[in-house]
Amino acid sequence: MKSPKPLPKIGLLYLDYVLRFFDKSNFKNWPDKIEHVTYRWGNDKQRFINEVKRKKIDVLIGNIPATAYETFRDISRELPNVRFLPSLDSQFSNKSKENVTHFCNKYSLPTPKTEIFYIPDQADQFLVNAVYPKIIKRSYGPSNYGGYFVHKVNNYREAKTLLWEKKYYPVYVQDFVPMEADIRVMLIGHKPVCAFWRRPPEGEWLTNTSQGGSMDYQAVPKGVLDLAKRASRAANAEYWACDIALGKDGKLRILECATAFAAFPYIRDWIGQYLMWLLSDGRFRKPNIPLYNWEELGKIDSGLLRKMRHITFGRRAMPSQDSNERFSRIDENGFPILDTEFRFGEEWPSEVWNRQDNFKLATKAADAAVLTPIPGADEQQDPDLGSYEAAKFNEEELRSFLNNIKGIGGKMVDDILDHFGAEGFVEAINADPERLCIIKNLKAKKLNLLKEHWQEQYLQH
Repeated sequence: MKSPKPLPKIGLLYLDYVLRFFDKSNFKNWPDKIEHVTYRWGNDKQRFINEVKRKKIDVLIGNIPATAYETFRDISRELPNVRFLPSLDSQFSNKSKENVTHFCNKYSLPTPKTEIFYIPDQADQFLVNAVYPKIIKRSYGPSNYGGYFVHKVNNYREAKTLLWEKKYYPVYVQDFVPMEADIRVMLIGHKPVCAFWRRPPEGEWLTNTSQGGSMDYQAVPKGVLDLAKRASRAANAEYWACDIALGKDGKLRILECATAFAAFPYIRDWIGQYLMWLLSDGRFRKPNIPLYNWEELGKIDSGLLRKMRHITFGRRAMPSQDSNERFSRIDENGFPILDTEFRFGEEWPSEVWNRQDNFKLATKAADAAVLTPIPGADEQQDPDLGSYEAAKFNEEELRSFLNNIKGIGGKMVDDILDHFGAEGFVEAINADPERLCIIKNLKAKKLNLLKEHWQEQYLQH
């Protein structure tokens, strides 16, 4: 008897300071050892590549955050025989809202009308003549972080004040679309497996639950599921989530889409089952996930849903009936679980599409003695928005800077350098300062002091 084809060696991709989406338990009954490799930021690229090679990993599974996306573009090129799941192309939309816009435009997916500006004068000219209200967002990252980086501006003065304060770069502006609600749809193998409404509080426009919005699972329109499936297939994503707005004009528009999203543990288990089927050449069964299952599971208390694991569904010709109640919405309606094809080459090469880092304004002369930090890719901190040549920033200079801040001692300085290195520190302080709080005893008060000194010494020139 012919022995089965060997299974690929799986590695789970983790990153320091980033919450883990998958665990080995999501791949229940996988017979071989599942490795894990952790990227540690800073100058860790070559060590990470060497570890993947040493462990002979064939498939790396995991999401890559926005701040590491371009680094992993480089890493994937150094590991041409390793399959990344999701692929780097599928994760293109994870990096920024700008990338979501490029993705949707390429595949004719409906979105609010959007303008993106890298030249400040062009942004200002547009905003002076714009029809308000407008929405201005921080482009970097797939998530709105609970809506805290999404702003409605009612006139030019509000827009100008917001951009002067936030220094968002590039300037990402959308038409304000009055919404009835938005719907999040999660998909596995291009099939919707969970969908729910998010409705704004009375008199408000943000739908995020952290901002007082409400959610429910009932009667999500099929047109919404169709649109989410179109986006998932365009991205060739093994798993995917879309936030889709239902406007008061009755039109659907994609607000966000990405492979990175919050999901209950049982949904991560379903993704694990799907990936095992995908990678095993038929040795594992494709999971059976009935359409509209969320209407029934959504009746369960969310605290319990966060603990439920390994939910499975039988394949019956007729669903069971209990207490004179029957779940009848079980028809697939054209939503089978599909394979995702392995594509060679790059659809979104960084040389073309990493516009946040590649775009340069004409260089101005700068005082060589002034130490200039490397801007975070989501926010350019200098008022001239990239109009100077960025100087190198090394550990000796960082140590000197930190040692001059009262309340930050030598041990904390060593910890910062060990965890982040100079390059990682600059990226964090510019793009996501709260990441620095992973350092022991670096709390809000010291972080504010650190940010103030950084701005005074290096950003006001």
